[in-house]
Amino acid sequence: MANYKRILLKLSGESLAGGSGLGIDPGSLNTYAREIKSIVEKNIETGVVLGGGNIFRGLQGSGKGFDRVQGDYMGMLATIINSMALQSALESAEIKAIVLSGIPVDGLCQKMTRETALDYLRNGYVVIMAGGTGNPFFTTDSAAALRAVEISADVILKGTRVDGIYTADPEKDPAAEKFDHLTFDEAYSKNLRIMDLTAFTLCKENNIPIIVFNVNEKGILYNILVDKQKKGTLVSTR
Repeated sequence: MANYKRILLKLSGESLAGGSGLGIDPGSLNTYAREIKSIVEKNIETGVVLGGGNIFRGLQGSGKGFDRVQGDYMGMLATIINSMALQSALESAEIKAIVLSGIPVDGLCQKMTRETALDYLRNGYVVIMAGGTGNPFFTTDSAAALRAVEISADVILKGTRVDGIYTADPEKDPAAEKFDHLTFDEAYSKNLRIMDLTAFTLCKENNIPIIVFNVNEKGILYNILVDKQKKGTLVSTR
């Protein structure tokens, strides 16, 4: 396992909702704060991008009468709400955290810029990058890939409900087999939906590996980044 000094953690909005799938569950929030604290205390610079699907998902809203562009902006605002909640949980755990947003929200969070994010990372803050890319039609996976490139992250860690990438959905197919490692080209050829195509291409072109892991496994971030255990599935250029 490589020695990662600066990481980008991508969590779905639904992961913050616990079992309900909607809203913000304080228990889940505090669990993720503790997980992040365990690696920050080992001097691993940590950026975070959260989804907003537990509050509002723009693409689904567009099928229910919402204008797509307006719906995407609503989804961006949902990611800001989630990011502010995580910031609060981290600060309660005595970890410095800041929310930077792709869309300006004066009085609540600062505007996301590369220089600002890097300055905070170097000073020991967890930098939570909210508001997506600041543009409609881009997913939070694309935002995570973009922010990872901007901050020169060593790796993206994508939290999911299962412990890696499989040949099929392991929650539906008990015969599904897990991959320990894939190249980007192999993932393309196998049509494995790890991230959307824009995000995946950004990672490939900028040589940023992706680790897909079970976000609900206790101690998982520490195991991967500090103990350097081979957990989840690694996707890389070779």
